[in-house]
Amino acid sequence: MLRVLLLILSVVAIAHAELCKPDAQNAFKVRLSIKTALGDNAYAWDANEEYLFKAMVAFAMRRYSSKSTTQISNVLLCNVTDRVSFWFVVTDSSKNMTTVPGSEVEAAIRMNRNRINSAFLLSDKTLQFLKITSTLLPPVEPSTPVWLIVFGVVLCLIVAGIVFLVVAGIQQRKKKNKESTESENLEERGEVTVTVENGIPCETLDLKAGHINGVFAADDERFTSL
Repeated sequence: MLRVLLLILSVVAIAHAELCKPDAQNAFKVRLSIKTALGDNAYAWDANEEYLFKAMVAFAMRRYSSKSTTQISNVLLCNVTDRVSFWFVVTDSSKNMTTVPGSEVEAAIRMNRNRINSAFLLSDKTLQFLKITSTLLPPVEPSTPVWLIVFGVVLCLIVAGIVFLVVAGIQQRKKKNKESTESENLEERGEVTVTVENGIPCETLDLKAGHINGVFAADDERFTSL
């Protein structure tokens, strides 16, 4: 019985070795740069990390298809190197000697890429699935709605316009009051000022000294002199 069991395990191991090897059908290569990403806080890649990787791939497969019965044992790793690179395949749970199509594995990895990265404290650049393109992060939505930002800008412009009109009106009123005050001062001092009407300069009367018409002044000298 023990010999039969060992024989079965040997056959399964050989079959798994044929399924998981470099460039095998439906196999994917993974490369991790733990030291580059974490520096002094880098962790060692060991059997526990391999188990976690298998668990995350199984999780991705199960989440990708609600009918999937993928187990951790269905994820096979091979050709693990010290610089942390390896190949993996996912076997079909219903047919243990065949692998899940690569397109399904790729779709599952892409859908759960952020969850897998978070599990290993890495990113798309430091946890690379060489035959699976990186996923784009969803666009960042601003915490403040766009319509509220637009409303705030328009309101600020309206307030700025009102303030400008009020200040301009006050300055214009001060200017008029200043001109009126200067004109009154000139009248009180009896100074002759020149005003312009219809584009023609006209002299105003000196309120204290008066103004003598030259025509009448000449007539008076001619007829009244004794």
